[in-house]
Amino acid sequence: MAAPALVLVSLGGNDPQQAAVAYSLRDGLRRLKPELITHAGTLDRGPAHVMNIIESFPSQDIEECVLVPLGFHNAVENDAEVEALLLKAKSLIPDVRFAASRPLGPESTLLQVVDARLRSALVHAHCLELDGLVLSAERTGDIRGNALLARRSRQWSAHHRLPCITAVGDDNGLSVAQAIMSLRSQGRRHIAVGSLFLAPTECYQAQRELAFRFGAIAVSEPIGPAREVLDLVFARYAFAAFDLLDFGFGTAAEAVERQLRVVGE
Repeated sequence: MAAPALVLVSLGGNDPQQAAVAYSLRDGLRRLKPELITHAGTLDRGPAHVMNIIESFPSQDIEECVLVPLGFHNAVENDAEVEALLLKAKSLIPDVRFAASRPLGPESTLLQVVDARLRSALVHAHCLELDGLVLSAERTGDIRGNALLARRSRQWSAHHRLPCITAVGDDNGLSVAQAIMSLRSQGRRHIAVGSLFLAPTECYQAQRELAFRFGAIAVSEPIGPAREVLDLVFARYAFAAFDLLDFGFGTAAEAVERQLRVVGE
Protein backbone atom coordinates (compact mmCIF):
# COMPACT_ATOMS: atom_id res chain seq x y z
CA MET A 1 0.00 0.00 0.00
CA ALA A 2 1.24 3.48 -0.86
CA ALA A 3 2.05 5.95 1.90
CA PRO A 4 -0.77 8.32 2.90
CA ALA A 5 -0.97 11.58 0.99
CA LEU A 6 0.25 14.64 2.87
CA VAL A 7 -1.81 17.83 2.73
CA LEU A 8 -0.41 21.01 4.25
CA VAL A 9 -3.16 23.18 5.71
CA SER A 10 -2.48 26.93 5.64
CA LEU A 11 -3.94 28.66 8.71
CA GLY A 12 -3.46 32.22 7.50
CA GLY A 13 -7.06 32.92 6.52
CA ASN A 14 -7.10 34.67 3.16
CA ASP A 15 -3.58 36.06 3.56
CA PRO A 16 -1.71 35.28 0.31
CA GLN A 17 1.67 35.42 2.07
CA GLN A 18 0.77 32.50 4.33
CA ALA A 19 -0.50 30.48 1.37
CA ALA A 20 2.66 31.25 -0.60
CA VAL A 21 4.85 29.81 2.16
CA ALA A 22 2.62 26.72 2.29
CA TYR A 23 3.13 26.18 -1.45
CA SER A 24 6.90 26.65 -1.03
CA LEU A 25 6.90 24.02 1.71
CA ARG A 26 4.90 21.71 -0.58
CA ASP A 27 7.46 22.14 -3.35
CA GLY A 28 10.30 21.52 -0.90
CA LEU A 29 8.70 18.29 0.31
CA ARG A 30 8.16 17.15 -3.26
CA ARG A 31 11.87 17.58 -3.90
CA LEU A 32 12.89 15.82 -0.69
CA LYS A 33 10.26 13.06 -0.87
CA PRO A 34 9.30 12.65 -4.55
CA GLU A 35 7.62 9.33 -3.79
CA LEU A 36 5.14 11.05 -1.45
CA ILE A 37 1.93 12.64 -2.75
CA THR A 38 2.03 16.16 -1.31
CA HIS A 39 -0.45 19.03 -1.62
CA ALA A 40 -1.06 22.37 0.08
CA GLY A 41 -4.37 24.14 0.56
CA THR A 42 -6.16 26.85 2.49
CA LEU A 43 -9.27 26.91 4.66
CA ASP A 44 -10.84 29.66 2.53
CA ARG A 45 -13.30 29.13 -0.25
CA GLY A 46 -11.76 28.91 -3.68
CA PRO A 47 -9.85 26.51 -5.92
CA ALA A 48 -7.07 26.15 -3.34
CA HIS A 49 -9.44 25.04 -0.55
CA VAL A 50 -8.30 21.81 1.07
CA MET A 51 -11.66 20.16 0.36
CA ASN A 52 -11.25 20.78 -3.37
CA ILE A 53 -7.93 18.96 -3.20
CA ILE A 54 -8.98 15.92 -1.22
CA GLU A 55 -12.29 15.41 -3.02
CA SER A 56 -10.27 14.24 -6.03
CA PHE A 57 -8.42 11.57 -4.06
CA PRO A 58 -10.86 8.65 -4.67
CA SER A 59 -10.51 9.09 -8.43
CA GLN A 60 -6.72 8.97 -7.99
CA ASP A 61 -6.94 5.76 -5.94
CA ILE A 62 -5.60 7.57 -2.86
CA GLU A 63 -6.91 5.71 0.17
CA GLU A 64 -5.30 7.59 3.08
CA CYS A 65 -4.44 11.19 3.85
CA VAL A 66 -2.77 13.10 6.68
CA LEU A 67 -3.56 16.78 7.17
CA VAL A 68 -0.68 18.82 8.64
CA PRO A 69 -1.72 22.25 10.01
CA LEU A 70 0.94 24.93 9.60
CA GLY A 71 0.75 26.74 12.92
CA PHE A 72 3.33 27.59 15.58
CA HIS A 73 0.92 28.64 18.35
CA ASN A 74 -0.66 25.33 19.45
CA ALA A 75 1.37 22.32 20.54
CA VAL A 76 -1.34 19.71 21.06
CA GLU A 77 -4.80 20.95 20.08
CA ASN A 78 -5.67 21.84 16.50
CA ASP A 79 -7.71 24.93 15.70
CA ALA A 80 -11.47 24.41 15.54
CA GLU A 81 -11.41 25.01 11.77
CA VAL A 82 -8.99 22.10 11.29
CA GLU A 83 -11.10 19.77 13.42
CA ALA A 84 -14.21 20.79 11.46
CA LEU A 85 -12.37 20.14 8.20
CA LEU A 86 -11.33 16.68 9.39
CA LEU A 87 -14.89 15.75 10.36
CA LYS A 88 -16.25 17.05 7.06
CA ALA A 89 -13.66 15.11 5.06
CA LYS A 90 -14.45 11.87 6.88
CA SER A 91 -18.17 12.40 6.34
CA LEU A 92 -18.13 13.43 2.68
CA ILE A 93 -15.30 11.20 1.45
CA PRO A 94 -15.76 7.81 3.17
CA ASP A 95 -13.55 6.03 0.64
CA VAL A 96 -10.50 7.83 2.04
CA ARG A 97 -9.21 7.46 5.59
CA PHE A 98 -8.12 10.74 7.17
CA ALA A 99 -5.99 11.81 10.12
CA ALA A 100 -4.76 15.20 11.26
CA SER A 101 -1.33 15.62 12.79
CA ARG A 102 -0.79 17.74 15.84
CA PRO A 103 0.32 21.32 15.14
CA LEU A 104 3.93 22.18 14.39
CA GLY A 105 4.09 24.20 17.60
CA PRO A 106 6.95 26.38 18.93
CA GLU A 107 9.61 23.68 18.62
CA SER A 108 13.16 24.36 19.79
CA THR A 109 14.64 23.84 16.30
CA LEU A 110 12.76 26.93 15.12
CA LEU A 111 14.86 29.09 17.46
CA GLN A 112 17.86 28.35 15.26
CA VAL A 113 16.04 29.87 12.29
CA VAL A 114 14.86 32.88 14.32
CA ASP A 115 18.47 33.38 15.44
CA ALA A 116 19.78 33.28 11.86
CA ARG A 117 17.09 35.68 10.62
CA LEU A 118 17.80 38.11 13.47
CA ARG A 119 21.55 38.05 12.86
CA SER A 120 20.89 39.11 9.27
CA ALA A 121 18.61 41.91 10.46
CA LEU A 122 21.23 43.13 12.95
CA VAL A 123 23.93 43.19 10.27
CA HIS A 124 21.60 45.13 7.97
CA ALA A 125 20.91 47.63 10.79
CA HIS A 126 24.66 48.00 11.52
CA CYS A 127 23.96 47.09 15.13
CA LEU A 128 27.02 47.20 17.39
CA GLU A 129 25.33 46.67 20.76
CA LEU A 130 22.42 44.59 22.04
CA ASP A 131 21.08 44.36 25.59
CA GLY A 132 17.52 43.02 25.26
CA LEU A 133 15.44 40.59 23.20
CA VAL A 134 11.77 40.12 22.40
CA LEU A 135 10.43 36.86 21.00
CA SER A 136 7.37 37.83 18.99
CA ALA A 137 4.70 35.25 18.10
CA GLU A 138 1.51 35.57 16.08
CA ARG A 139 -0.88 34.62 18.88
CA THR A 140 -1.38 32.63 22.02
CA GLY A 141 -2.17 28.96 21.71
CA ASP A 142 -3.24 26.00 23.80
CA ILE A 143 -1.87 25.51 27.32
CA ARG A 144 1.05 23.39 26.16
CA GLY A 145 1.84 25.78 23.30
CA ASN A 146 1.95 28.77 25.64
CA ALA A 147 4.17 26.89 28.07
CA LEU A 148 6.55 25.92 25.26
CA LEU A 149 6.66 29.48 23.94
CA ALA A 150 7.65 30.73 27.40
CA ARG A 151 10.28 28.00 27.55
CA ARG A 152 11.69 29.00 24.16
CA SER A 153 11.99 32.58 25.43
CA ARG A 154 13.96 31.36 28.46
CA GLN A 155 16.18 29.19 26.26
CA TRP A 156 16.87 32.07 23.90
CA SER A 157 17.62 34.33 26.86
CA ALA A 158 20.06 31.83 28.35
CA HIS A 159 21.75 31.23 24.99
CA HIS A 160 22.49 34.93 24.45
CA ARG A 161 22.80 35.85 28.14
CA LEU A 162 20.29 38.63 27.60
CA PRO A 163 16.83 39.24 29.06
CA CYS A 164 14.07 38.10 26.72
CA ILE A 165 10.33 38.80 26.91
CA THR A 166 7.64 37.04 24.90
CA ALA A 167 5.12 39.08 22.89
CA VAL A 168 2.02 37.99 20.99
CA GLY A 169 -0.06 39.59 18.27
CA ASP A 170 -3.45 39.03 19.91
CA ASP A 171 -4.95 40.49 23.08
CA ASN A 172 -4.13 37.54 25.34
CA GLY A 173 -0.61 38.54 26.30
CA LEU A 174 1.95 41.31 26.12
CA SER A 175 2.14 43.10 22.79
CA VAL A 176 5.53 43.74 21.22
CA ALA A 177 5.23 47.37 22.32
CA GLN A 178 4.59 46.36 25.93
CA ALA A 179 7.48 43.91 25.86
CA ILE A 180 9.86 46.59 24.59
CA MET A 181 8.62 49.09 27.20
CA SER A 182 9.11 46.48 29.91
CA LEU A 183 12.73 46.00 28.88
CA ARG A 184 13.23 49.75 28.71
CA SER A 185 11.95 50.05 32.27
CA GLN A 186 14.84 47.74 33.21
CA GLY A 187 17.32 50.13 31.63
CA ARG A 188 17.67 48.26 28.34
CA ARG A 189 18.11 50.49 25.31
CA HIS A 190 19.29 48.28 22.44
CA ILE A 191 16.44 45.85 21.89
CA ALA A 192 15.93 43.46 18.97
CA VAL A 193 12.86 41.40 18.07
CA GLY A 194 12.94 37.81 16.86
CA SER A 195 9.85 36.78 14.87
CA LEU A 196 8.31 33.36 15.42
CA PHE A 197 6.08 33.80 12.37
CA LEU A 198 5.81 31.45 9.42
CA ALA A 199 5.09 34.15 6.83
CA PRO A 200 5.04 37.96 6.48
CA THR A 201 1.32 38.15 7.19
CA GLU A 202 -0.62 41.29 8.07
CA CYS A 203 -0.14 40.43 11.74
CA TYR A 204 3.62 40.17 11.26
CA GLN A 205 3.76 43.50 9.43
CA ALA A 206 1.73 45.17 12.19
CA GLN A 207 4.04 43.76 14.89
CA ARG A 208 7.12 44.81 12.93
CA GLU A 209 5.91 48.39 12.51
CA LEU A 210 4.91 48.56 16.17
CA ALA A 211 8.33 47.30 17.25
CA PHE A 212 10.16 49.97 15.27
CA ARG A 213 7.76 52.64 16.49
CA PHE A 214 8.68 51.76 20.08
CA GLY A 215 12.39 51.79 19.42
CA ALA A 216 13.47 48.30 18.36
CA ILE A 217 16.80 48.42 16.54
CA ALA A 218 16.06 45.33 14.42
CA VAL A 219 13.22 42.92 13.67
CA SER A 220 13.88 39.55 12.07
CA GLU A 221 12.12 38.29 8.97
CA PRO A 222 9.62 35.40 9.35
CA ILE A 223 10.88 31.82 9.39
CA GLY A 224 9.47 30.95 5.97
CA PRO A 225 9.96 27.59 4.20
CA ALA A 226 13.17 26.74 6.08
CA ARG A 227 14.57 23.22 6.10
CA GLU A 228 13.82 23.01 9.83
CA VAL A 229 10.13 23.54 9.06
CA LEU A 230 10.21 20.85 6.36
CA ASP A 231 11.72 18.38 8.83
CA LEU A 232 9.11 19.29 11.42
CA VAL A 233 6.26 18.87 8.92
CA PHE A 234 7.49 15.42 7.92
CA ALA A 235 7.92 14.37 11.55
CA ARG A 236 4.32 15.39 12.33
CA TYR A 237 3.09 13.59 9.21
CA ALA A 238 4.96 10.36 10.00
CA PHE A 239 3.63 10.24 13.56
CA ALA A 240 0.02 10.91 12.47
CA ALA A 241 0.28 8.34 9.65
CA PHE A 242 0.87 5.67 12.31
CA ASP A 243 -2.73 6.20 13.46
CA LEU A 244 -3.91 5.04 10.04
CA LEU A 245 -2.17 1.68 10.28
CA ASP A 246 -4.60 -1.22 10.48
CA PHE A 247 -3.35 -4.25 12.40
CA GLY A 248 -6.41 -6.35 11.66
CA PHE A 249 -8.29 -5.06 14.69
CA GLY A 250 -8.60 -1.41 13.64
CA THR A 251 -6.16 1.46 13.56
CA ALA A 252 -3.57 2.08 16.22
CA ALA A 253 -5.64 4.92 17.64
CA GLU A 254 -8.76 2.71 17.80
CA ALA A 255 -6.79 -0.06 19.50
CA VAL A 256 -5.55 2.34 22.17
CA GLU A 257 -9.07 3.65 22.69
CA ARG A 258 -10.42 0.12 23.16
CA GLN A 259 -7.65 -0.69 25.61
CA LEU A 260 -8.46 2.43 27.63
CA ARG A 261 -12.12 1.39 27.76
CA VAL A 262 -11.11 -2.05 29.07
CA VAL A 263 -8.90 -0.51 31.74
CA GLY A 264 -11.71 1.88 32.68
CA GLU A 265 -14.11 -0.99 33.15
